[in-house]
Amino acid sequence: MPMAGRIGWMLVAGLSLAAPAPGDAQRAAAPAPGQQDPFPSRYVQPRPDDMLLRGATILDGAGGRIDGGDVLVRGGRIVAVGRALANPGVREVDAKGRWITPGVIDVHSHDGTFVRPLTDIDREASDVAETATPNSADTWIETAVNAQDMAFDRALAAGVTTIQILPGSTPIFGGRSVVVKPVRAPTVWDMKVAGAVQGFKMACGENPKSWGAEKDQDGPTSREGVIAYMRQRFIEAQEYRRAWERHRAGAGPAPARDLKLEAIAGILTGDIRVNLHCYRAGDIAAMLNIAKEFGFRIGAIHHATEAYKIPGLLRAAGTCAAVWADWWGFKMEAQDAIRAEAPLLEREGVCVMMHSDSPADGQRLNIAAAKAAAAGRRIGIVTPPETMIKWTTSNPAKLLGLDTQIGTLAPGYRADLVLWSGDPFSVYSRADLVLIDGAIAWDRAQPRTAPVSDFELGRRSAQP
Repeated sequence: MPMAGRIGWMLVAGLSLAAPAPGDAQRAAAPAPGQQDPFPSRYVQPRPDDMLLRGATILDGAGGRIDGGDVLVRGGRIVAVGRALANPGVREVDAKGRWITPGVIDVHSHDGTFVRPLTDIDREASDVAETATPNSADTWIETAVNAQDMAFDRALAAGVTTIQILPGSTPIFGGRSVVVKPVRAPTVWDMKVAGAVQGFKMACGENPKSWGAEKDQDGPTSREGVIAYMRQRFIEAQEYRRAWERHRAGAGPAPARDLKLEAIAGILTGDIRVNLHCYRAGDIAAMLNIAKEFGFRIGAIHHATEAYKIPGLLRAAGTCAAVWADWWGFKMEAQDAIRAEAPLLEREGVCVMMHSDSPADGQRLNIAAAKAAAAGRRIGIVTPPETMIKWTTSNPAKLLGLDTQIGTLAPGYRADLVLWSGDPFSVYSRADLVLIDGAIAWDRAQPRTAPVSDFELGRRSAQP
């Protein structure tokens, strides 16, 4: 190589003294387990509606409260939050007597995959889970989502601005989740949020242990079998990951690509965040041990009806609890649930959030928080509104890896927010105005201009 050309190549290559060996480019381009997204977002930020909301009670999602406060929204972002803000020449909304919060975030939904009324007619219409095997790690739930599900419209009208859609809990490894905005769109990719951490559904306890018995196939039929099955799959994923690392280092051939192992290896590297369906304290403790053994963190235990018994384990692991207010008794492992679980966990320093698992509850997450807080007050735990609101906003945003974008009302954050008619923890309050990316996505005072979904025909809305 001529000297001038060699010097130029060295500069481009960052002063490397050796040209890449044949095959290096191929190895460098090899897929990193868990990091690919074959289904990119096509969501387009709507044209923003700049406005100054004035005189409201503001819960900022970060633990703060401002009475008689203002929020300035411009260019799809929150510009300022405070009192007596100057109006830079935008539309002003009188919010006196009303409340403003960040948009509600539902971290556990099956919207679009268990669509009513289709599943009321035929449960085979459900695509909530791939149950042909206990290991469905290679599936992406977004490839099953019906964007025309009326649950999205109804969630939006109830102040929900972000939804994580999870696979169901029959498989042990259920597959990847998707995070969406509940906006009208022809496909899920036109709703998909870019930049969220890739979520993944796993399950322990009664649901996955029933797989082998019901399918009469080679699968676990007991809690101990489920745990053993998980550990073996993680061991296989470790070796798969090492094989790729050896290949990239030039020490071996590329392994055959395995989408199941790729996803599980992504859990091990931290590129994919686990959302775990689990109820009993012993099951939760066993799963936290597995996470420690294989060096990954579980993002949240979902349902977690006995998490109140082991808050120290959750706190030490940095694992959140996504809970209900009052679901129990519908299965054996839910027998020891309590209404005050959320405030009990909050008092013990655990990251806690409400979740739905139901399109009906997905429209009432703030009321679920209110019910849980009321149960806490009855046993002497007082949780103020500025803390309760974190259970449906900033804490869920952390789980989704979006906590620097949404879930909090602060300058620079995306303007996903709700103007409520009154206290958001009252059954008498409604979402008057819902903004997504600073654009009005729902206005209770204005009739809808878009066509009504076919699924809504013949049904009465719960919204007045």
